Amino acid sequence: MMKAVRFHGKGDIRLDDIEVPTCGKGQVKVKPAYVGICGTDLHEYLGGANLIPTTPHPITKEKIPLTLGHEFSGVVEEVGDDVTDVKMGQRVSVQPIIYDGTCGACRDGLINCCDNNGFIGLSGWGGGLSEHVVVPRAAIYEIPDSVSMKLGALTEPLSVAWHSIDISPLKKGDKVLVLGGGPIGLGVIQCLKARGAETIIASEVSPRRKEFMKNFGAHHVLDPTQDDIVARVREICGGVGADVGFDAAGVQVGLNQALKAIRAQGTLVNIAVWEKPAQLQMNDIVFRERKYIGTTTFVAGDFRHVLDAMASGSLQPEPMITKVIKMDEVEEKGFKALIEEKDKHVKILVEVNP
Repeated sequence: MMKAVRFHGKGDIRLDDIEVPTCGKGQVKVKPAYVGICGTDLHEYLGGANLIPTTPHPITKEKIPLTLGHEFSGVVEEVGDDVTDVKMGQRVSVQPIIYDGTCGACRDGLINCCDNNGFIGLSGWGGGLSEHVVVPRAAIYEIPDSVSMKLGALTEPLSVAWHSIDISPLKKGDKVLVLGGGPIGLGVIQCLKARGAETIIASEVSPRRKEFMKNFGAHHVLDPTQDDIVARVREICGGVGADVGFDAAGVQVGLNQALKAIRAQGTLVNIAVWEKPAQLQMNDIVFRERKYIGTTTFVAGDFRHVLDAMASGSLQPEPMITKVIKMDEVEEKGFKALIEEKDKHVKILVEVNP
């Protein structure tokens, strides 16, 4: 038997004893080291089940109770007979997307847009918040020697940020607006800086998060409760507005401001998962030929780009880690801390098998 933190329902997570998974063909058994608590985990805890299936998932065939943890690093402890390019003892980061490989999106290489997608740590196949987990070979990315296991657990959220920049039309010299100073917004700022962005404008209310945004590379940090965001962005951008914007906040008033702050023919990229239906002021898009696009998670290769950027030193995200806790502290010192003291924390890691 092994310990695992499992979601049983709204406000109900437990440290359970469950069976140790067995490693089969095409699979790799991993001993998790560090696991990040994600905003998605918090949404499930506060109002779920939403993404976590209450009826059998179409791919995993599993439903609640399910093991949590989709942002994690670990050490390989066993490989399937047919897996020849992964070795015991390798330090790895696990890419958690579950996809069927047969739908139209998957055939186009867009595994993040799979018609039946899910996530290890949300939809079945175990999760990082357990003493052992078995994942497909394709989910395994080796962590470079110069990158710590703690940073390896940040690969997943940073890959979300990296992919959002890839999907945008960003080019050298563009001026960029970032809404929201949570983990994803901070990740976007870091990835923009790593990729050479010269003018990064950030918008956030929380004093602590504004400080983080500045420290991670934002050149201008605005407060929407004190600043006229549209006027200030246009002023910073020579009167024309930002070339590209990234919305990691998912707040209606922020969306309204961002659309007006983007230049004619500029692009606003939505990364946020919205809790409520949003309204688009279509004339703000039409009469300035602006573009509004969505992005979700990451595609094959994004993990490698992020790990390489951390290895080279162009990405240095360690200050994102504001607390490290144990498995038996997940609810009180992890989930509740992020809910009740969210301005104090960016990323809380759970130490499973250090």
